[in-house]
Amino acid sequence: MELDLGQAAAPAADLIKDSSEATFMQDVIEASNEVPVIVDFWAPWCGPCKQLGPALEAAVTEAKGRVRMVKVNVDENQMIAGQLRVQSIPTVYAFWKGQPADGFQGALPPSEITAFVNRVADLGGDGGLADAIAAADEMLEAGEAADAAQTYAAILEEDPNSAAAFGGLARATIAMGDLDQAEAVLNGAPAEISEAAELEAARAQIELARQAEDAGPVGELRAAVEANSDDHQARFDLAVALNAAGDAEAAVAELLELFRRDREWNDGAAKAQLFTIFDALAPNDAVALNGRRKLASMILV
Repeated sequence: MELDLGQAAAPAADLIKDSSEATFMQDVIEASNEVPVIVDFWAPWCGPCKQLGPALEAAVTEAKGRVRMVKVNVDENQMIAGQLRVQSIPTVYAFWKGQPADGFQGALPPSEITAFVNRVADLGGDGGLADAIAAADEMLEAGEAADAAQTYAAILEEDPNSAAAFGGLARATIAMGDLDQAEAVLNGAPAEISEAAELEAARAQIELARQAEDAGPVGELRAAVEANSDDHQARFDLAVALNAAGDAEAAVAELLELFRRDREWNDGAAKAQLFTIFDALAPNDAVALNGRRKLASMILV
């Protein structure tokens, strides 16, 4: 499967190039309508240029297509340098949508170079990653778990800190029935996003999927509850079975009833299970929203 992430997938050869007066319009002005372009004005005799240029190239390469770099030798392209009022070198300009958007003169320490490149890259957005995540989400909803997993994995190659992609890859792996691998995906997420909502949702889905493996028949459990409405374990098991069968709304209803009857049963198992289901659902899911509201009203009584 080939993944199109727009400029984020630009070939390395296009990221950094030399330009001239003949190609400046195409290399910089026109290209900056699609992705921000950093222009490095330099000369072979310029000592600071020899340090700045490679550092800029490294930072641009690290941005993986979200920004491009064009190098202009001022000795060979004096007219461009004059038009842009380059009075000393190194001088660096950033172009976005055909216009200068940022820049600096002189050498900078590595941390400031990286910050500059990232700031320029942000002018162009996320390089299509948000669209790619949306496309992967649609694949997963359509039952195309394997394709969705490949797409999420490709997104993570571009943005290793994408909580949405980590959560999506885990959910796709769950859909393919490999719960151990889904847990491994989440365990491999960077520490700074380990508690992100997308990852917590995937963890909740893994927990529910493991419960589903041991869920009893809905009919038998419902009959047990109807025979003895105070059989809390049967009601809890019925909720697990209902959720495993895809009826989260009915599962929430049974758990709310269990909470109403005995909120302390089994160390508050009904409340804990409700939160697991809520976490596994989308934040704006009607079942989660209504269930949270009803649970809150019961807690406050």
